[in-house]
Amino acid sequence: MEGYTADDLDRIPDLPPHTELIDGSLILVSPQKLFHSLVVDMLVNALRAVAPRVGYRVVREMSVVLDQKQRPEPDVAVVHAAAVTDRAATWYPAEAVVLAVEVVSPESAVRDRKRKPQLYAEAGIPYLWRVEEAEGAPVVYAYERDPATQSYGLLGIFHDRVVLKVPFEIDIDLTEIDRM
Repeated sequence: MEGYTADDLDRIPDLPPHTELIDGSLILVSPQKLFHSLVVDMLVNALRAVAPRVGYRVVREMSVVLDQKQRPEPDVAVVHAAAVTDRAATWYPAEAVVLAVEVVSPESAVRDRKRKPQLYAEAGIPYLWRVEEAEGAPVVYAYERDPATQSYGLLGIFHDRVVLKVPFEIDIDLTEIDRM
């Protein structure tokens, strides 16, 4: 087997934090810009506030094992609460993830816009949000997986407020970023 495997990420000494595995290759993450950090914080807090306490947990920057050659790290994920049992865990299985959120950075734009959505959909993750920056403000592109095609269809594009019924009732004020 060529390339690295999902298990290798926990075995290779001195890997930088947040190293991802995409197509068997190690991806070293660049330092985050303030916008990226603020959006992640805002979405973690907002999703924790609206996610049903029974059944779901919101986590940040935890990798997801999609298969032996794929272990990306969504910026935010909503996972089934039953998967959150080991505080020493370094990853979640794909079937535990309900929603993956990627905040697009210039150096990861192609991965965040194309490759990761493809991998998440193929792995069966029901919902994906891609967050872009437009004039300093977050824009959320929300997708739902079509099980027949194993690809995502657009649910909506949200500029000031995310209002969705799936995977649970969601109402998030994106302008909160201006008050962080």
